[in-house]
Amino acid sequence: MTTLPKDIANLSTIKTKGKGALVLIAGLLFALVLFSQTMYTVDEGHVGIIKRFGQATEQVNPGLHVKIPFVDKVEVLEIRTRKNVEKLNASTHEQMPVTAEVSINWTVNRDQAFDLFKSYGGLSQFESRILDPKLRSAAKDALARYKAEEIIQNRSRVIAQIEDFLVEEMKEYPVKLDSAQLENLGLPQKYIQSIETKQTEKNLAAAEKHRLERQNLEAQREVNTANAKRDAAKATADGKAYAIQTEAIAEAEAIRLKGIAEAEAIKKKAEALRESQTLVDYVRAQQWNGQMPTTIMGSDQSVLWNMSSKKQ
Repeated sequence: MTTLPKDIANLSTIKTKGKGALVLIAGLLFALVLFSQTMYTVDEGHVGIIKRFGQATEQVNPGLHVKIPFVDKVEVLEIRTRKNVEKLNASTHEQMPVTAEVSINWTVNRDQAFDLFKSYGGLSQFESRILDPKLRSAAKDALARYKAEEIIQNRSRVIAQIEDFLVEEMKEYPVKLDSAQLENLGLPQKYIQSIETKQTEKNLAAAEKHRLERQNLEAQREVNTANAKRDAAKATADGKAYAIQTEAIAEAEAIRLKGIAEAEAIKKKAEALRESQTLVDYVRAQQWNGQMPTTIMGSDQSVLWNMSSKKQ
């Protein structure tokens, strides 16, 4: 029986151990690859589409999931708001060429993401085949309905028109349209200059109108002041006239009352004279100046009041 040398036996043992280590390492690598192919995650704001041998089979939500390794593949679909921008050449209502940049914010409906993927193969294909062409068409149709000046002055109305057109065109697709924007609007330079000239003329006209209104206001203020002075003078004159009139009425009333009193006194005096001869004689005596009359008319006249009594 032949005996192997000792060093040859040791070499054989080393080779056997090396093969075992390689097998172990290969097994670990295979297990790691198998694990990586089995476990996967879907980030928030996305959904996963499972494809088995190229066929879409199901939709999964964000989180950790398990799939069949080397059989299933996962396509990730974003369901957060996206923005598509299109640069286009269009014409206004008066056939004026215009360039613009129009954009739309949109979102894939979570519960319909699987249908979108099956129909179009992903977001980029849906954008290039469906969304972008319809966005350009809606923008051109909306711009063609307005004159250039209206587009400048009422851009929000044009944007609303674009949104209406696009919503109508996209209502059968599994997406939600949020808002459109119309930016970088480009018009011919000559038209822009004419707009600036027109705006300058409007500003000058507005300034002239303001100046005239201010002059009218100042003139009206002067008129109001003159009217106030006139009314004050009239009120003063009316007050003086009223005072004079009141004083005249009072004076006339006093004269009237005085006349009435004097007449009443004369009346009373006359009545007294009629009733008392002695009083008549007394009054005659008061009025006599002490001189005898030079002529006596009639036989019944007496020079003194008591002559008739002496004759008897």
